[in-house]
Amino acid sequence: MLSDTIKAIILGIVEGVTEFLPVSSTGHLLLVQHIFGLDGSGFWNTFNVLIQLGAILAILVIYFERLWRIALNMFSDPAAQRFVIGVLIAFLPAVAMGLLFGHWIKEKLFDPWVVCFSLIVGGAVLLWIDRLDLKPRFHDATTFSLPMYLGIGIAQCAAMIPGVSRSGASIVSAMLFGADKRSAAEFSFFLAIPTMVAAFAYDFYKNRAEMNTDHLAIVAIGFVVSFITAIIVVRTFLNFVTRNGFAFFAWWRVTVGVLGLIALALGK
Repeated sequence: MLSDTIKAIILGIVEGVTEFLPVSSTGHLLLVQHIFGLDGSGFWNTFNVLIQLGAILAILVIYFERLWRIALNMFSDPAAQRFVIGVLIAFLPAVAMGLLFGHWIKEKLFDPWVVCFSLIVGGAVLLWIDRLDLKPRFHDATTFSLPMYLGIGIAQCAAMIPGVSRSGASIVSAMLFGADKRSAAEFSFFLAIPTMVAAFAYDFYKNRAEMNTDHLAIVAIGFVVSFITAIIVVRTFLNFVTRNGFAFFAWWRVTVGVLGLIALALGK
């Protein structure tokens, strides 16, 4: 049997590797939890949400200078104001969906079978988008139109289904709206900041009574591991997709989904 510390390290690595790739971090975490026999564990489900903040901290570190400049100019520069408004517009649909359907989704859809099917379908979508002859009109994530920000935010709501991928939904929709691969990926990073901070705050507040010293130590381990792993992945991902597209991640999704279905079927 693996200790809780080892499980936290493995889950932290999985979170850091998959959070900003279009492969679904939630889906991968749920499948690894299933392998560990942690299905239905209230603490470990909360753990998955809490360690996402480590991945978000990686984005803040990598893009600190750019984000700091936007923050300083937010009240004097119309372009900075417009970007901040755009991120908020893109963030609001997920808030509404989470408040209205979050409990039902966690109760009904957080299932390994759903994850595997979603991974396969999402992989097919990535292959499709990668083969389209798109003509990008936007090359900077801070210059998208306001309707485009809203459209990306609405598309992101599909990622509430585990296995769909928040970053994948954001990237695919941004590209269909006219963004190039790099700016689409970067905006998915920026949109993750308010989305995941809100999810962290909500889950931590809701489950604060269950947290003891041992739980906090396990979360801290997963947080640090996900932070370090995410920094490495994000720095590599942008250059990779700019040169090679999303086919690798599409086949990754399909492979994991198919293997997961086989394992689930044999497990029965």
